[in-house]
Amino acid sequence: MSAPIKVYRARKIITMSRNRPTATHVALRDGRVLGVGEPEELARWGELEIDERFADKVLMPGFVEGHAHAMEGAVWRDLYVGYFVRRSPDGEMEGGLKSLDAVVERLRRYAETLPEDKPVVAWGFDPLYFDGRRMDRHDLDKVSTTRPVLVLHASFHILNVNSRVIEMAGMGPSTNVEGVMKDPAGEPNGELQEMAAMFAATRAAKVDFDLRTLDGPSLYRYAGSATIAGVTTATDLHNKLDDEMVDLFAEVTAKEDFPLRLVPALGALSWSPDDGIAQAKAIRERSTDKLRLGLVKVMTDGSIQGFTGRLKWPGYHNGAPNGIWNIAPSELKRTIGLYHDAGLHMHIHTNGDQASEFVIDCLEEALTTRPRRDHRHTLQHCQMADAAQFRRMAALGVCANLFANHVFYWGDQHYALTMGPDRARRMDATATALACGVPLAIHSDAPVTPLAPLFTAWCAVNRRTSSGRLLGPEERLTPEQALFAITLGAAYTLKLDHLVGSIEVGKFADFAVLDDDPLAVAPDMLKDVGVWGTVLGGIPFESPARAAS
Repeated sequence: MSAPIKVYRARKIITMSRNRPTATHVALRDGRVLGVGEPEELARWGELEIDERFADKVLMPGFVEGHAHAMEGAVWRDLYVGYFVRRSPDGEMEGGLKSLDAVVERLRRYAETLPEDKPVVAWGFDPLYFDGRRMDRHDLDKVSTTRPVLVLHASFHILNVNSRVIEMAGMGPSTNVEGVMKDPAGEPNGELQEMAAMFAATRAAKVDFDLRTLDGPSLYRYAGSATIAGVTTATDLHNKLDDEMVDLFAEVTAKEDFPLRLVPALGALSWSPDDGIAQAKAIRERSTDKLRLGLVKVMTDGSIQGFTGRLKWPGYHNGAPNGIWNIAPSELKRTIGLYHDAGLHMHIHTNGDQASEFVIDCLEEALTTRPRRDHRHTLQHCQMADAAQFRRMAALGVCANLFANHVFYWGDQHYALTMGPDRARRMDATATALACGVPLAIHSDAPVTPLAPLFTAWCAVNRRTSSGRLLGPEERLTPEQALFAITLGAAYTLKLDHLVGSIEVGKFADFAVLDDDPLAVAPDMLKDVGVWGTVLGGIPFESPARAAS
């Protein structure tokens, strides 16, 4: 005689499926959804065992974070020095430093707790909030002059270092590396913009930010952050993915108590095109239900708030020079063409509208010369795209994953400094993307901003900056559209919409367990809906924040 069929009863189940939008019961078998409906319907499958633990909760498909990084679990080993208070993976609240002096003082006190031979590493800093004053090596020399001090900006595209790191890296007036910023006397000032400049310093200081994800505990912390937020599928959207890293991912995700499906993306800039293509194809064969391999991430420009994004005319509103290409445009065009020809699925970082336009040009040429059905290449961030660019993307079948959180965290700064009022109004233009027919997801880019899809949805629905300014009301999504973008929309961009993103027969039994109905609360309360935790493959995982309290 077969075992009874497990059925979860909930106050409400929002399925994100047109066939049956809501229900109260969901039946499971072998980690998948067997049926959704009333008990008398589900009983046709056999004897039922009703589990009442979620009887007062609302179930949704587990949220899909289509742009985040496993570094979210690793950076909390170091010091967070951000302007905004943030919740760590263990549920503690950290940060909230409101001046550059407060950041330096916090670094100094942190350094006192470390062994003298250990570098001082921090993250989450952003000078854009401090009235234009930028950190330099003299600020960090107040922390230490005898050991490396490294402070990553919130964007992860800029690094500040002290004089000791500059000395170790051999940087001086004659250094001719793009992104090594200098003072009026021609000396490196300690601000390093984008990958080439940053790598020279981190290599000299023996601080490898990529390698800081290379252990099981950091992946479990990442999964803990995901569970707190109701996320059951998340990307690690730039990783070298050499064999050692793939072995680690395979080992950790195979554990039954690991509560997350991972979708790592091979960083194209970490390999030659030929070697990267070969590696992406080889590791794709190692995919499992909880580890999906084969995705490729291509970098282009930097960050708009760091003034390293590439903007079309008229450029930066405050007159700053245009940003930095992390890969020469000619090589970028070649790279995109080769990975496309190889049949691989690319997610391409484009922040500024010049970067977006160039990548659209590259994809148009590749798809015209070598058509591919259902490629689902995706522009990530794509923050300044206008309607004309979205129309071209739709015609090419290109998806967009927009950085909705930017409206809250940097909307005021984009309005005043980087884009100016008119372009800032249409930044992260979610409504225009949908109107043009572009498949849409929205994301956090954690740890750049917190991993919290309901907050991301709130940003897209309300478009309020941190000061309360309504920025581009015409670009607001409805709550239904925003929830789609963090479930099926994101799953579609990852080619996983047949497995996750909705609660339907045959899909994984992955749920976000919520305290309230996000479609019933006021739109401005969407971010405040509580998350009990998740269900992954039918197994409940309570939020570490709830469990701790």
